[in-house]
Formats: sequence, C-alpha cells, structure tokens
Amino acid sequence: MSSEKSFSEKLKEIRDINGLGRKAFSDETGIPIRTIEGIEQRGTIPRTDIAQKICKRWPEYSLWLMTDQVNEEAGQISPEIEKARKTLKQTGTDTD
Repeated sequence: MSSEKSFSEKLKEIRDINGLGRKAFSDETGIPIRTIEGIEQRGTIPRTDIAQKICKRWPEYSLWLMTDQVNEEAGQISPEIEKARKTLKQTGTDTD
C-alpha cells in the first residue's frame, strides 16, 4: 500500500498522526530531541535502540516502520491507514 519512505519521513508521519511536536514525541519515547532533529533534518540513520523505543510506544506501526509493509489483519498498520480510518469515522462512512 505504501511506497518506500525514509526513516525520517516515517518518524514525521508517526508524529503527525499523533499530533506530537518533537518535544512531545521526545517525552513520549524518551528519545532525546536532538536525536529526533538529527533524524528528521539530516536524515541520520537511527541506532537500533531508537527504532525499538518507537516500536514499543506504537507497536501498530512497527512492521511498517522497519519493513515498509503492513498487515492489517495482524494489527500492523501505517499512519496512512490510521488517517484513513479517522477520516472514515469523521464522515460516518465507516462500515464497522
């Protein structure tokens, strides 16, 4: 469903769908704000522990974050899917 994105793009999408600025994201994950800035602004590749912190906080995005794949049946989604779900609920066109 999704095209391959950089880790920095994915991090921004997770922040955006959750309505978090860098400071709030840092508070939620324990990732230093300078690390978040480095990933987003300079495309720094994060250490494994950084990715793990994000996956622990938002496990529903872990497959997408690490492999660019989703498996909705297993609860593994992307922010794009979450955004679509929220839009459907707001418009009353959700079939669940």
